[in-house]
Amino acid sequence: MAALSPDDPCSFARPDECKVINLDLNLEVDFDSRKLCGYVDIAVERMKDGVQNLVLDTRDITINKITDADNCQELKFTLGEKTDSFGSKLEVQLPVSSSKSNKIRVHYETSPQCSALQWLRPEQTAGKRHPYLFSQCQAIHARSMVPCQDTPGIKVPYTAKVTAPRDITILMSAVRSEPEPHPSDSSKLVHQFLQKVPIPTYLIAIVGGDLESRTIGPRSKVWTEREMIEAAAFEFSETEKMLQTAEALMGPYIWGQYDLLVLPPSFPYGGMENPCLTFVTPTLLAGDKSLADVVAHEISHSWTGNLVTNKNWEHFWLNEGHTVFVERKITGRLHNSDALSQFMAAGRAKDLRETIEVVLKNGPYTRLIPDLKGVDPDDAFSIVPYEKGFTLLFYLETLLGGPEVFEKFLRAYIERFKQQSIDSDQWKEFLYSYFQDKREVLDGVELDKWFYSEGMPPVIPKYDDSLAVPCKQLCQRWSTSGDNDLDQFTPSDLTSLTSVQVVEFLALLVEQPPLSLNKVQKMNELYKLNDVKNSEVRFRWLRLCIKAQWKEAIPRVLDFVNEQGRMKFVRPLYRDLYGWEDARPTAIENFKKHRGEMHNTTATMLAKDLKLI
Repeated sequence: MAALSPDDPCSFARPDECKVINLDLNLEVDFDSRKLCGYVDIAVERMKDGVQNLVLDTRDITINKITDADNCQELKFTLGEKTDSFGSKLEVQLPVSSSKSNKIRVHYETSPQCSALQWLRPEQTAGKRHPYLFSQCQAIHARSMVPCQDTPGIKVPYTAKVTAPRDITILMSAVRSEPEPHPSDSSKLVHQFLQKVPIPTYLIAIVGGDLESRTIGPRSKVWTEREMIEAAAFEFSETEKMLQTAEALMGPYIWGQYDLLVLPPSFPYGGMENPCLTFVTPTLLAGDKSLADVVAHEISHSWTGNLVTNKNWEHFWLNEGHTVFVERKITGRLHNSDALSQFMAAGRAKDLRETIEVVLKNGPYTRLIPDLKGVDPDDAFSIVPYEKGFTLLFYLETLLGGPEVFEKFLRAYIERFKQQSIDSDQWKEFLYSYFQDKREVLDGVELDKWFYSEGMPPVIPKYDDSLAVPCKQLCQRWSTSGDNDLDQFTPSDLTSLTSVQVVEFLALLVEQPPLSLNKVQKMNELYKLNDVKNSEVRFRWLRLCIKAQWKEAIPRVLDFVNEQGRMKFVRPLYRDLYGWEDARPTAIENFKKHRGEMHNTTATMLAKDLKLI
């Protein structure tokens, strides 16, 4: 295999020798062939004297030709052998020039199997009128959509012109201009975009579909298909409040527009923080705004992740741990409740324990800073960087003077490293320099143990559990009662709880030994859990049903995993079904039947969960 970068174990690029400084895309969306076709102008700067070649990352991209963008002279290039994890190394011989800067034009087309793109047929959309396209470039899928230096260590501004059928609205992670008629084809429009703030390539995003928008704030619109637009506008009406709360914590929002796009159900994540255009899953449309706090997470990324970025994917916790930390501060302020944010933290600590001990078996990917040499970052993806990272930051806050002190550090950290990509050593050095008077306290934290030890965090802070008390009490009653002693339960057990408390109650039960089938059936009779629309409640309820081996629940589980592709839900449910011997063949058969409708990342990870690869 060709040598990977010394600064990023997941990239071939050598920005230390020759660095990309701007991308200018000119592409056409071809729904029939499921390809993006066109060219990209890549402006580069030689970082060392005598450098003759530019090294880029690609995956499954057909290179038609590469030219000097200024004079159209063809340039020699070599495309390396394809690797399973990282694609192919593209090496371009640069024009002979006395200047340190060059601009090359790469004429290319993507593959129908492009791992960054999902193409949906009209019947797979809500409106069933037009096809749909969306991208997901995190972590290392941008290289399948555009030849680039696909490492978060390099940030570039970009522009784009995208040609598409007139009935298709194109959006990107950039500020858009009104589309213009195609100069020679009246059936098409040309959409133009500008992202002037330098971003890592994993934040380049594109979507094309039958989309409408509603204004939900002075700098925000929500976009989706018309069938969901009113529900989405209602669900995310608090977006501006979240933005203002985030600005009060971390400084001005520099990206201009903050729009939300509700994607089709196959989108594999809860959200994706593409600048100017956050992608979110339709599983957030609960009808009561109870799941809209996911938007607070994606808004927080506008600072922690998009503005200050992990240098490579081994330091992913810098993005996600800080973002979860800020998200919970925003949520606490919006609901005027520190107890709520700590309640959420305590609940996710249980999910972290299950992931670390059951799923990852205390292995190498449970480190806060894992070794990713030779590893596709998708294979190491879990909630560990999110929740272990949050736990470290919350613990430091308790040691170093509380929120008033630590929030000033957070803002100083953003200011110090904005528009940069950094690693954990730089973060640690800044932490020590900021808290010079508390070095002994920091030495006692043993940060290297937090960074490199496998398993659960060295310390689990004590969270305010006042909101968890009724959840624990109800869980205890169900766990300890006999099958002949169920008359003590009434529908009011749940109506007295908030939706996040219902989620916690069910999550606690999932941790307990399996309930009897009789209990689970009684629970449904009283609480009508089979009828609940909230996806977080549904998910945990269905896990309980599987644990109790309620065969009548299997079709409901399959309905849920088939109607949406959010990995947070579908992977644990498929793993639960696989662990139930009677349900295993049904789970595998269902996966094979619906694999073609899934996002590539989801399908690959599920195939591994089901021991099919």
